[in-house]
Amino acid sequence: MSRTYKATGINLKTQALGESDKIVTILTREFGLIRAVAPGSRKHNSSLGGRSGMFVVNELLIAKGRSLDKITQAQTLKTYPGLAKDLGKLAASQYLAEIVLCEALSEQPQEELYDLFNEHLHRLEAVSSANPSGVLAHLAHGVFHLLALAGLTPQVQICCLSQCSLKPNFTDPNWQVGFSIPAGGTVSLEARERLRKEGEREMRAERQRSRGAGEQGEINNQYPMPNVPSSMPNTQTIVVHRQEIPVISSRLGAMELALLQHLSQPEIMQIDGARDYDWLSVEQILRQYAQYQLGRPIRSATLIDSYFAANHDATV
Repeated sequence: MSRTYKATGINLKTQALGESDKIVTILTREFGLIRAVAPGSRKHNSSLGGRSGMFVVNELLIAKGRSLDKITQAQTLKTYPGLAKDLGKLAASQYLAEIVLCEALSEQPQEELYDLFNEHLHRLEAVSSANPSGVLAHLAHGVFHLLALAGLTPQVQICCLSQCSLKPNFTDPNWQVGFSIPAGGTVSLEARERLRKEGEREMRAERQRSRGAGEQGEINNQYPMPNVPSSMPNTQTIVVHRQEIPVISSRLGAMELALLQHLSQPEIMQIDGARDYDWLSVEQILRQYAQYQLGRPIRSATLIDSYFAANHDATV
């Protein structure tokens, strides 16, 4: 087996190694997620210096090693310089990269994930810096598509309880729909309330049956029937399975639901009346859902919070 191999990949993460090297975590089309040493890349005159930077796409020649592989050649195919020039775009890109790191597999081709990630980086870079809500919109779009690729799409078109379609009601300013992270998506508040009332009725009925059975048992003890066995072999036990009432993680207005429902489209949809606040709310819902599904926090999300809080203060 050859001790070297070729791969095309994008850098997702770097960390210092020794005095002059880096360990680069790379998403490759051919072999999925790999970690390789970029020798001497922290020296100012190193040919691997710029090529080992974040979100650089390289054609690589890599030598196999016992514990870590080593990059021996790298030819840059694409960079995203616009991301580093805008803090919001950079934070959003790192946010998406964290999700990719959770989803990517090693030693398996990851062409779809590679192409999808590059596509959303390209879209983020193209957003106008004067449009902060555009960064949020494209971030939410990217998160939704990455979750969909992993088979973790939140259910936003129909109610998780009733399986009925949900349509935003813009005529009622107080209209809301629930979002349940454990249930996997949107929940009609009316359907949830009906389920709660049905559960209460069933519990009352069961209590009444239990009291009746207890009273009958007392009568039988006082006046036992002769020659009647205490346990009947053909007695059947009825087990009632109630549908769980889902916990509501957050409540969405009509605009927030409309934005969530449009995220499944190939291109981001511009919806009249959508505010920065609406997109921020959608992003936070997807963030909580993604963290629950992936089982780990998205650390770059704190940068998103800081950036948009500062941006809000600057515009008020």
